[in-house]
Parts: sequence; structure tokens; C-alpha cells
Amino acid sequence: MIDMLLENERIDDLHRKGYKIIQNTEGFCFGIDAVLLSGFARVKKGEKVLDMCTGTGIIPILLEAKTDGEHFSAIEIQEQVADMARRSVALNDLQDKIDIVTGDIRKCTDYFKASSFDVITCNPPYMVPGRGFVCENSPKAYSRHEILCNINDVFNTANKMLKYGGRMYMVHRCERLTDIFVSARGNNIEPKALRLIEPRAGKSSELVLIEFSKGGKPGLKVMPSLVIYNSDGSYTDEVYDIYYN
Repeated sequence: MIDMLLENERIDDLHRKGYKIIQNTEGFCFGIDAVLLSGFARVKKGEKVLDMCTGTGIIPILLEAKTDGEHFSAIEIQEQVADMARRSVALNDLQDKIDIVTGDIRKCTDYFKASSFDVITCNPPYMVPGRGFVCENSPKAYSRHEILCNINDVFNTANKMLKYGGRMYMVHRCERLTDIFVSARGNNIEPKALRLIEPRAGKSSELVLIEFSKGGKPGLKVMPSLVIYNSDGSYTDEVYDIYYN
């Protein structure tokens, strides 16, 4: 197991089916947003899933553990990050269930057949160029800022890759909701459900979970907020269940 690790890497327990994941302590590790997205996404038995901007591969690994999906594909543009995700897949002996592709989501049809996925998940870069400090050419910069892809790239690709009636699940920042809805509808992806994430009950939300449907009819359901922490700093029962089942 240790032979799979490169410099500055560690193995973390995912508390699901004994699965583990490789992370780089000097690079970008997955956050709670990815874990909450894995709890929000619905994958039915026999469905095929594509995770865009997969990073460490955390979402397809967790979805394989939590759902009865038939197969999980994932795409990541940074080779060093995609390689780490592939090693995590191998670490869990999931090569037959999860494929990690190094590639640009804007060229997804080079790697996958169009209209071939029932579900797409995405935890994309949140920040527009020029917002916040950017360390160019770093994994963290590419993961957090719209340098290599933007919101419209995400929805344009989702429209190409989803089957008609297929579902998309995204986690993003609340401040980008207008951009998200405008781009989604412009690409035939209709927002159907929204759930705000509150750090504590009554506190303002920075993150939001959204479900979309390709070709869906207009109509948005606002779900009760997902609260992360109790007043004593412990996870709420719902978040604890998402993490630890």
C-alpha cells in the first residue's frame, strides 16, 4: 500500500465499505462540499454516472460505495491529480467500476459517447478570474478558479453527455446562482431542486446543492437547508450519516 504513495501523499479512510483515498498534503484535498454532493446525488440501480472536474476522485468512489450505479466515469484535466485518483481507484480494487480519464471536459466527446450518461455530478471551480488570490499553474488554482473551464463549459458539456431526462447534481457557491441558472437553461438543463447549506442553523449560506434535469420542465423545488454543525461544533445527525453511514 505504501508503494502507491508519492512524496507528500497520505492515505485517508472514507468510512464507507473500507474504502480509502490518496491525498496530497501539499496540493488540493477534497472538502466537505464534495462529500455533501455525494450525499445529495441520486443514482439508481443500473445507471451510468459521469463526474466532471473529479479532482481526487472522491465523488465517484463515494457514489460507488453508496449507490447501486452500474458504472462511474470521471474526468480531470490535471494529470498529476488524475493519476492520484486512479491510484485511489486501484487501492480500493474498483478498476472494473470506476474509470478516471485525464482530459478537458470541453472535449468530453473525445473520451465518451454523447448522450450516454444517466447522471452527471460536478464540483467545479467556484471563483471567476480576478476574484481572490490566484497562484497560477498550481493544482489549487485550477481547482478553485475558472482558469481551465467555466460555468458555461460545464453545462454545455452536460447537455452533450446526458441522456434526455438525465439528471445533473452540482455543489457551488450561492453568489454564483444567477450565472448557474442562466447558463443551465441556455444549455437545455433545467434546475429542479435547490438545497442551501448552512454552517449552523440560522447562519447565512455560502454553498448550495442543485439538481437539474436535461430537457426538464420549468419548476424549482426549494428543499429545507442542510445544516452542517450543531451548536457544540459536532456534525448534525444528517451530515454524520453522510460521512459515516
